[in-house]
Amino acid sequence: MQIEQIKHIIKNRKMNRFQILAVFVCILISMIDGYDVMTIAFVIPSLAELWLLSPEKIGILFSAGLIGMVSGAIIITPFADKYGRRAIIIVCLLLLSTSTIASGFCLNHTQLIVARFISGLAIGAIMPSINTIIAEFSSDQSRSLAIGIMAASYTTGSVIGGILCITLISHLGWQYVFFLGGAFSCFLLPLVFWLLPESLEFILLNRRYQSLAKLNHLLTKLSLPTFPTFPQLTYQSSKEQKQVNLIMTANFIKTTLLMTVSVSTMMISFYFLINWTPKILVYLGYTKEMSVTASLVMNIFGIIGGLSIGWLSKIYSVQKITSLMAFIAFLLVMGFGLSTDLLPIVFFLIAMIGYTTFGAMAGVYAIIPAIYPSTIRATGTGFVFGFSRLIGTLGPYLAGLLIAAHLSESYCIFIMSLPLLASSICMIFVKPFLEQLD
Repeated sequence: MQIEQIKHIIKNRKMNRFQILAVFVCILISMIDGYDVMTIAFVIPSLAELWLLSPEKIGILFSAGLIGMVSGAIIITPFADKYGRRAIIIVCLLLLSTSTIASGFCLNHTQLIVARFISGLAIGAIMPSINTIIAEFSSDQSRSLAIGIMAASYTTGSVIGGILCITLISHLGWQYVFFLGGAFSCFLLPLVFWLLPESLEFILLNRRYQSLAKLNHLLTKLSLPTFPTFPQLTYQSSKEQKQVNLIMTANFIKTTLLMTVSVSTMMISFYFLINWTPKILVYLGYTKEMSVTASLVMNIFGIIGGLSIGWLSKIYSVQKITSLMAFIAFLLVMGFGLSTDLLPIVFFLIAMIGYTTFGAMAGVYAIIPAIYPSTIRATGTGFVFGFSRLIGTLGPYLAGLLIAAHLSESYCIFIMSLPLLASSICMIFVKPFLEQLD
Protein backbone atom coordinates (compact mmCIF):
# COMPACT_ATOMS: atom_id res chain seq x y z
CA MET A 1 0.00 0.00 0.00
CA GLN A 2 1.30 3.45 -0.96
CA ILE A 3 1.43 6.33 1.49
CA GLU A 4 -1.04 8.26 -0.69
CA GLN A 5 -3.55 5.43 -0.23
CA ILE A 6 -3.10 5.61 3.54
CA LYS A 7 -3.80 9.34 3.51
CA HIS A 8 -6.86 8.70 1.37
CA ILE A 9 -8.14 6.15 3.91
CA ILE A 10 -7.61 8.58 6.82
CA LYS A 11 -9.52 11.29 5.00
CA ASN A 12 -12.46 9.16 3.92
CA ARG A 13 -13.05 6.51 6.60
CA LYS A 14 -14.72 6.89 9.99
CA MET A 15 -12.28 8.15 12.64
CA ASN A 16 -10.97 5.45 14.99
CA ARG A 17 -10.46 5.70 18.76
CA PHE A 18 -6.86 6.91 18.46
CA GLN A 19 -7.82 9.76 16.12
CA ILE A 20 -10.70 10.81 18.36
CA LEU A 21 -8.43 10.87 21.42
CA ALA A 22 -5.82 12.95 19.55
CA VAL A 23 -8.49 15.49 18.60
CA PHE A 24 -9.85 15.39 22.16
CA VAL A 25 -6.44 16.31 23.62
CA CYS A 26 -6.20 19.26 21.22
CA ILE A 27 -9.66 20.36 22.33
CA LEU A 28 -8.56 20.26 26.00
CA ILE A 29 -5.50 22.36 25.16
CA SER A 30 -7.72 24.87 23.37
CA MET A 31 -10.00 24.98 26.43
CA ILE A 32 -7.08 25.84 28.72
CA ASP A 33 -5.89 28.48 26.26
CA GLY A 34 -9.38 30.00 26.30
CA TYR A 35 -9.34 30.12 30.08
CA ASP A 36 -5.93 31.76 30.14
CA VAL A 37 -6.69 34.42 27.52
CA MET A 38 -9.90 35.49 29.25
CA THR A 39 -8.51 35.62 32.80
CA ILE A 40 -7.18 39.14 32.30
CA ALA A 41 -10.61 40.37 31.19
CA PHE A 42 -12.20 38.90 34.32
CA VAL A 43 -9.64 40.23 36.83
CA ILE A 44 -9.15 43.69 35.29
CA PRO A 45 -12.07 45.32 37.16
CA SER A 46 -10.42 44.28 40.45
CA LEU A 47 -6.90 45.23 39.33
CA ALA A 48 -8.07 48.61 37.99
CA GLU A 49 -9.26 49.52 41.50
CA LEU A 50 -6.31 47.96 43.33
CA TRP A 51 -3.56 49.45 41.14
CA LEU A 52 -5.47 52.59 40.05
CA LEU A 53 -5.05 51.77 36.36
CA SER A 54 -5.91 54.35 33.69
CA PRO A 55 -7.73 53.29 30.48
CA GLU A 56 -4.42 53.51 28.57
CA LYS A 57 -2.71 51.13 31.03
CA ILE A 58 -5.66 48.76 30.90
CA GLY A 59 -5.40 48.74 27.10
CA ILE A 60 -1.67 47.96 27.29
CA LEU A 61 -2.33 45.14 29.76
CA PHE A 62 -4.94 43.64 27.43
CA SER A 63 -2.60 43.94 24.45
CA ALA A 64 0.45 42.43 26.21
CA GLY A 65 -0.84 38.88 25.95
CA LEU A 66 -1.98 39.44 22.37
CA ILE A 67 1.44 40.77 21.36
CA GLY A 68 2.93 37.67 22.94
CA MET A 69 0.57 35.53 20.87
CA VAL A 70 1.74 37.32 17.74
CA SER A 71 5.38 36.73 18.61
CA GLY A 72 4.75 33.07 19.40
CA ALA A 73 2.86 32.44 16.17
CA ILE A 74 5.46 34.15 13.98
CA ILE A 75 8.71 33.24 15.77
CA ILE A 76 8.07 29.88 17.48
CA THR A 77 5.49 28.20 15.23
CA PRO A 78 7.87 27.76 12.24
CA PHE A 79 9.97 25.49 14.48
CA ALA A 80 7.01 23.08 14.47
CA ASP A 81 7.74 22.37 10.80
CA LYS A 82 11.38 21.68 11.76
CA TYR A 83 11.18 19.89 15.12
CA GLY A 84 7.60 18.61 15.16
CA ARG A 85 4.17 19.82 16.21
CA ARG A 86 4.11 17.60 19.31
CA ALA A 87 7.45 18.84 20.65
CA ILE A 88 6.48 22.49 20.26
CA ILE A 89 3.12 21.90 21.96
CA ILE A 90 4.77 20.21 24.96
CA VAL A 91 7.43 22.90 25.42
CA CYS A 92 4.93 25.74 25.05
CA LEU A 93 2.41 24.10 27.37
CA LEU A 94 5.12 23.94 30.04
CA LEU A 95 5.92 27.61 29.39
CA LEU A 96 2.22 28.49 29.65
CA SER A 97 1.88 26.68 32.99
CA THR A 98 4.88 28.51 34.47
CA SER A 99 3.95 31.98 33.24
CA THR A 100 0.29 31.65 34.28
CA ILE A 101 1.25 30.73 37.84
CA ALA A 102 3.80 33.56 37.83
CA SER A 103 1.01 36.01 36.89
CA GLY A 104 -0.57 35.38 40.26
CA PHE A 105 2.59 36.52 42.05
CA CYS A 106 2.85 39.84 40.20
CA LEU A 107 2.93 42.92 42.42
CA ASN A 108 2.42 45.65 39.84
CA HIS A 109 1.30 46.56 36.34
CA THR A 110 4.72 46.10 34.71
CA GLN A 111 5.32 42.62 36.14
CA LEU A 112 1.93 41.44 34.98
CA ILE A 113 2.58 42.79 31.47
CA VAL A 114 5.73 40.64 31.26
CA ALA A 115 3.97 37.54 32.59
CA ARG A 116 1.04 37.95 30.21
CA PHE A 117 3.40 38.46 27.28
CA ILE A 118 5.11 35.14 28.04
CA SER A 119 1.76 33.38 28.36
CA GLY A 120 0.72 34.83 25.03
CA LEU A 121 4.00 33.66 23.52
CA ALA A 122 3.15 30.07 24.44
CA ILE A 123 -0.49 30.27 23.31
CA GLY A 124 0.48 31.85 19.99
CA ALA A 125 2.73 28.89 19.19
CA ILE A 126 0.32 26.23 20.47
CA MET A 127 -2.83 27.19 18.56
CA PRO A 128 -1.55 26.75 14.95
CA SER A 129 0.03 23.40 15.88
CA ILE A 130 -3.11 21.90 17.41
CA ASN A 131 -5.12 23.27 14.50
CA THR A 132 -2.78 21.44 12.12
CA ILE A 133 -2.98 18.15 14.07
CA ILE A 134 -6.78 18.27 14.11
CA ALA A 135 -6.83 18.95 10.37
CA GLU A 136 -4.50 16.01 9.64
CA PHE A 137 -6.12 13.39 11.90
CA SER A 138 -9.76 14.24 11.19
CA SER A 139 -11.68 12.71 8.33
CA ASP A 140 -12.97 14.97 5.58
CA GLN A 141 -16.52 14.50 6.87
CA SER A 142 -15.63 15.42 10.46
CA ARG A 143 -12.87 18.02 9.98
CA SER A 144 -14.98 21.17 10.04
CA LEU A 145 -16.99 19.83 12.98
CA ALA A 146 -13.82 18.95 14.90
CA ILE A 147 -12.32 22.39 14.31
CA GLY A 148 -15.66 23.97 15.25
CA ILE A 149 -15.65 22.00 18.51
CA MET A 150 -12.06 23.11 19.13
CA ALA A 151 -13.06 26.73 18.67
CA ALA A 152 -16.09 26.19 20.93
CA SER A 153 -13.85 24.57 23.57
CA TYR A 154 -11.77 27.75 23.58
CA THR A 155 -14.95 29.58 24.53
CA THR A 156 -15.87 26.85 27.03
CA GLY A 157 -12.59 27.52 28.82
CA SER A 158 -13.54 31.18 28.97
CA VAL A 159 -16.96 30.35 30.43
CA ILE A 160 -15.46 28.07 33.07
CA GLY A 161 -12.99 30.82 33.87
CA GLY A 162 -15.78 33.36 34.28
CA ILE A 163 -17.81 31.13 36.58
CA LEU A 164 -14.79 30.33 38.73
CA CYS A 165 -13.59 33.95 38.72
CA ILE A 166 -16.71 35.18 40.50
CA THR A 167 -16.05 32.82 43.42
CA LEU A 168 -12.26 32.95 43.42
CA ILE A 169 -11.97 36.73 43.33
CA SER A 170 -14.61 37.32 46.02
CA HIS A 171 -13.30 34.65 48.44
CA LEU A 172 -9.59 34.19 47.72
CA GLY A 173 -8.41 37.06 45.53
CA TRP A 174 -7.60 37.68 41.87
CA GLN A 175 -4.29 35.78 42.16
CA TYR A 176 -6.05 32.43 42.44
CA VAL A 177 -7.62 32.85 39.01
CA PHE A 178 -4.10 32.53 37.58
CA PHE A 179 -3.03 29.81 40.03
CA LEU A 180 -5.95 27.62 38.97
CA GLY A 181 -5.21 28.16 35.28
CA GLY A 182 -1.59 27.16 35.78
CA ALA A 183 -2.66 24.04 37.66
CA PHE A 184 -4.96 23.01 34.80
CA SER A 185 -2.10 23.38 32.32
CA CYS A 186 0.20 21.27 34.50
CA PHE A 187 -2.47 18.58 34.75
CA LEU A 188 -2.74 18.42 30.96
CA LEU A 189 0.97 17.79 30.33
CA PRO A 190 0.86 14.02 31.10
CA LEU A 191 -2.15 13.60 28.79
CA VAL A 192 -0.26 15.30 25.98
CA PHE A 193 2.75 12.99 26.48
CA TRP A 194 0.50 9.95 26.49
CA LEU A 195 -2.14 10.64 23.85
CA LEU A 196 -0.95 13.34 21.42
CA PRO A 197 0.70 11.89 18.29
CA GLU A 198 3.22 13.49 16.00
CA SER A 199 2.00 14.61 12.60
CA LEU A 200 2.15 11.94 9.89
CA GLU A 201 3.17 14.59 7.37
CA PHE A 202 6.02 15.70 9.62
CA ILE A 203 7.39 12.16 10.00
CA LEU A 204 7.26 11.64 6.23
CA LEU A 205 8.65 14.97 5.02
CA ASN A 206 11.35 15.81 7.55
CA ARG A 207 14.21 13.50 6.64
CA ARG A 208 16.28 14.12 9.76
CA TYR A 209 13.37 12.70 11.78
CA GLN A 210 12.36 9.97 9.35
CA SER A 211 12.09 6.79 11.37
CA LEU A 212 10.50 3.54 10.26
CA ALA A 213 9.73 2.68 13.89
CA LYS A 214 7.96 6.01 14.48
CA LEU A 215 6.02 5.69 11.23
CA ASN A 216 4.90 2.11 11.88
CA HIS A 217 3.98 2.92 15.49
CA LEU A 218 1.72 5.70 14.28
CA LEU A 219 0.20 3.54 11.53
CA THR A 220 -0.51 0.78 14.08
CA LYS A 221 -2.33 3.28 16.28
CA LEU A 222 -4.33 4.31 13.22
CA SER A 223 -5.19 0.62 12.51
CA LEU A 224 -3.41 0.80 9.15
CA PRO A 225 -0.85 -1.50 7.45
CA THR A 226 2.82 -0.94 8.36
CA PHE A 227 5.84 -0.74 6.01
CA PRO A 228 8.83 -3.13 5.96
CA THR A 229 11.06 -0.27 4.77
CA PHE A 230 10.63 3.47 4.85
CA PRO A 231 8.33 4.33 1.92
CA GLN A 232 9.58 6.18 -1.10
CA LEU A 233 7.61 9.38 -1.32
CA THR A 234 6.05 10.36 -4.63
CA TYR A 235 5.79 14.09 -3.97
CA GLN A 236 7.79 14.86 -7.11
CA SER A 237 4.84 14.31 -9.40
CA SER A 238 3.79 17.26 -11.48
CA LYS A 239 0.67 17.82 -9.41
CA GLU A 240 2.62 17.84 -6.13
CA GLN A 241 5.27 20.08 -7.64
CA LYS A 242 2.49 22.42 -8.65
CA GLN A 243 1.19 22.42 -5.08
CA VAL A 244 4.61 23.13 -3.56
CA ASN A 245 5.35 25.93 -6.04
CA LEU A 246 1.89 27.38 -5.59
CA ILE A 247 3.03 29.61 -2.73
CA MET A 248 5.01 31.67 -5.27
CA THR A 249 2.07 32.32 -7.59
CA ALA A 250 0.25 35.66 -7.65
CA ASN A 251 -3.08 33.91 -7.11
CA PHE A 252 -1.87 32.23 -3.92
CA ILE A 253 -0.40 35.46 -2.57
CA LYS A 254 -3.69 37.26 -3.26
CA THR A 255 -5.61 34.61 -1.33
CA THR A 256 -3.18 34.76 1.59
CA LEU A 257 -3.41 38.55 1.75
CA LEU A 258 -7.21 38.50 1.62
CA MET A 259 -7.35 35.90 4.38
CA THR A 260 -4.88 37.83 6.50
CA VAL A 261 -6.82 41.09 6.12
CA SER A 262 -10.10 39.30 6.89
CA VAL A 263 -8.76 37.62 10.03
CA SER A 264 -6.88 40.75 11.15
CA THR A 265 -9.92 42.99 11.01
CA MET A 266 -12.07 40.33 12.66
CA MET A 267 -9.59 40.04 15.52
CA ILE A 268 -9.55 43.82 16.08
CA SER A 269 -13.25 43.71 16.94
CA PHE A 270 -13.08 40.26 18.57
CA TYR A 271 -10.33 41.16 21.05
CA PHE A 272 -12.01 44.48 21.78
CA LEU A 273 -15.28 42.73 22.62
CA ILE A 274 -13.92 39.91 24.79
CA ASN A 275 -11.58 42.22 26.72
CA TRP A 276 -13.46 45.50 27.05
CA THR A 277 -17.11 44.41 27.38
CA PRO A 278 -16.93 43.85 31.20
CA LYS A 279 -15.12 47.15 31.80
CA ILE A 280 -17.41 49.17 29.49
CA LEU A 281 -20.43 47.88 31.40
CA VAL A 282 -18.78 49.03 34.65
CA TYR A 283 -18.26 52.48 33.08
CA LEU A 284 -21.97 52.49 32.22
CA GLY A 285 -22.89 51.97 35.86
CA TYR A 286 -23.40 48.20 36.04
CA THR A 287 -21.85 46.23 38.91
CA LYS A 288 -18.68 44.16 38.50
CA GLU A 289 -20.71 40.99 39.05
CA MET A 290 -23.15 42.04 36.33
CA SER A 291 -20.29 42.82 33.93
CA VAL A 292 -18.72 39.40 34.48
CA THR A 293 -22.13 37.78 34.01
CA ALA A 294 -22.53 39.60 30.69
CA SER A 295 -19.14 38.33 29.59
CA LEU A 296 -20.22 34.80 30.55
CA VAL A 297 -23.37 35.17 28.46
CA MET A 298 -21.26 36.23 25.49
CA ASN A 299 -18.99 33.22 25.88
CA ILE A 300 -21.81 30.72 26.45
CA PHE A 301 -23.52 31.77 23.24
CA GLY A 302 -20.08 31.78 21.63
CA ILE A 303 -19.87 28.05 22.33
CA ILE A 304 -23.15 27.53 20.49
CA GLY A 305 -21.88 29.67 17.62
CA GLY A 306 -18.68 27.67 17.32
CA LEU A 307 -20.57 24.37 17.30
CA SER A 308 -23.05 25.75 14.77
CA ILE A 309 -20.24 26.37 12.28
CA GLY A 310 -19.27 22.71 12.48
CA TRP A 311 -22.79 21.50 11.74
CA LEU A 312 -23.69 24.14 9.16
CA SER A 313 -20.47 23.52 7.23
CA LYS A 314 -21.77 20.04 6.37
CA ILE A 315 -24.58 21.69 4.42
CA TYR A 316 -23.24 25.07 3.31
CA SER A 317 -19.87 26.56 2.42
CA VAL A 318 -17.97 27.34 5.64
CA GLN A 319 -16.50 30.37 3.87
CA LYS A 320 -19.93 31.85 3.12
CA ILE A 321 -21.24 31.08 6.61
CA THR A 322 -18.21 32.77 8.19
CA SER A 323 -18.65 35.86 6.03
CA LEU A 324 -22.35 36.05 6.89
CA MET A 325 -21.71 35.68 10.62
CA ALA A 326 -19.12 38.48 10.54
CA PHE A 327 -21.60 40.77 8.79
CA ILE A 328 -24.39 40.01 11.26
CA ALA A 329 -21.93 40.58 14.12
CA PHE A 330 -21.17 44.01 12.65
CA LEU A 331 -24.87 44.93 12.77
CA LEU A 332 -25.27 43.58 16.31
CA VAL A 333 -22.25 45.44 17.69
CA MET A 334 -23.59 48.67 16.19
CA GLY A 335 -26.91 47.94 17.90
CA PHE A 336 -25.12 47.30 21.19
CA GLY A 337 -23.57 50.75 20.99
CA LEU A 338 -27.01 52.33 20.65
CA SER A 339 -28.71 50.35 23.45
CA THR A 340 -26.28 50.55 26.38
CA ASP A 341 -28.92 51.86 28.83
CA LEU A 342 -31.48 49.08 28.31
CA LEU A 343 -30.36 46.00 30.28
CA PRO A 344 -32.57 43.30 28.65
CA ILE A 345 -31.63 44.49 25.18
CA VAL A 346 -27.96 44.78 26.19
CA PHE A 347 -27.89 41.14 27.34
CA PHE A 348 -29.72 39.94 24.22
CA LEU A 349 -27.30 41.77 21.94
CA ILE A 350 -24.28 40.54 23.92
CA ALA A 351 -25.55 36.96 23.58
CA MET A 352 -26.02 37.30 19.81
CA ILE A 353 -22.67 39.06 19.45
CA GLY A 354 -21.07 36.10 21.20
CA TYR A 355 -22.85 33.66 18.88
CA THR A 356 -21.80 35.40 15.67
CA THR A 357 -18.28 36.58 16.54
CA PHE A 358 -17.15 33.30 18.09
CA GLY A 359 -18.88 31.43 15.28
CA ALA A 360 -17.00 33.49 12.71
CA MET A 361 -13.72 32.81 14.53
CA ALA A 362 -14.49 29.08 14.48
CA GLY A 363 -15.04 29.36 10.74
CA VAL A 364 -11.61 30.96 10.36
CA TYR A 365 -10.00 27.97 12.11
CA ALA A 366 -11.74 25.66 9.62
CA ILE A 367 -10.81 27.70 6.52
CA ILE A 368 -7.10 28.43 7.10
CA PRO A 369 -5.86 24.79 6.83
CA ALA A 370 -7.54 24.63 3.41
CA ILE A 371 -5.45 27.47 1.94
CA TYR A 372 -2.01 25.88 2.55
CA PRO A 373 -0.35 22.66 1.36
CA SER A 374 0.61 20.21 4.12
CA THR A 375 4.35 20.87 3.68
CA ILE A 376 4.02 24.43 5.02
CA ARG A 377 0.69 24.22 6.84
CA ALA A 378 1.99 24.98 10.33
CA THR A 379 4.19 27.84 9.08
CA GLY A 380 1.44 29.26 6.88
CA THR A 381 -1.19 28.98 9.60
CA GLY A 382 1.21 30.56 12.06
CA PHE A 383 1.86 33.45 9.66
CA VAL A 384 -1.82 34.25 9.12
CA PHE A 385 -2.70 33.99 12.80
CA GLY A 386 0.49 35.73 13.89
CA PHE A 387 0.14 38.74 11.62
CA SER A 388 -3.60 38.89 12.27
CA ARG A 389 -3.06 38.92 16.01
CA LEU A 390 -0.45 41.63 15.55
CA ILE A 391 -3.13 43.82 13.99
CA GLY A 392 -5.71 42.49 16.46
CA THR A 393 -3.69 43.85 19.38
CA LEU A 394 -4.69 47.30 18.18
CA GLY A 395 -8.28 46.57 19.18
CA PRO A 396 -7.98 46.71 22.99
CA TYR A 397 -5.33 49.46 22.85
CA LEU A 398 -7.31 51.62 20.41
CA ALA A 399 -10.40 51.24 22.58
CA GLY A 400 -8.38 52.41 25.59
CA LEU A 401 -7.26 55.50 23.67
CA LEU A 402 -10.82 56.28 22.52
CA ILE A 403 -12.20 56.02 26.05
CA ALA A 404 -9.28 58.05 27.44
CA ALA A 405 -10.13 60.73 24.85
CA HIS A 406 -13.56 60.95 26.52
CA LEU A 407 -15.50 59.68 23.52
CA SER A 408 -18.84 58.21 24.49
CA GLU A 409 -19.02 54.44 24.96
CA SER A 410 -21.61 54.26 22.17
CA TYR A 411 -19.33 56.01 19.66
CA CYS A 412 -16.37 53.88 20.73
CA ILE A 413 -18.39 50.69 20.19
CA PHE A 414 -19.53 51.90 16.77
CA ILE A 415 -15.93 52.56 15.65
CA MET A 416 -14.82 49.13 16.87
CA SER A 417 -17.64 47.43 14.94
CA LEU A 418 -16.40 48.61 11.54
CA PRO A 419 -13.56 46.05 11.17
CA LEU A 420 -16.16 43.26 11.19
CA LEU A 421 -17.69 44.69 8.01
CA ALA A 422 -14.28 44.72 6.31
CA SER A 423 -13.66 41.14 7.46
CA SER A 424 -16.95 39.94 6.00
CA ILE A 425 -16.24 41.52 2.61
CA CYS A 426 -12.69 40.11 2.33
CA MET A 427 -13.82 36.61 3.36
CA ILE A 428 -16.13 36.39 0.36
CA PHE A 429 -13.17 36.53 -2.05
CA VAL A 430 -10.90 34.02 -0.28
CA LYS A 431 -10.10 30.95 -2.38
CA PRO A 432 -9.34 27.65 -0.60
CA PHE A 433 -6.10 25.89 -1.57
CA LEU A 434 -7.75 23.04 -3.47
CA GLU A 435 -9.72 25.45 -5.66
CA GLN A 436 -6.47 27.16 -6.66
CA LEU A 437 -5.19 23.92 -8.20
CA ASP A 438 -7.96 23.93 -10.78
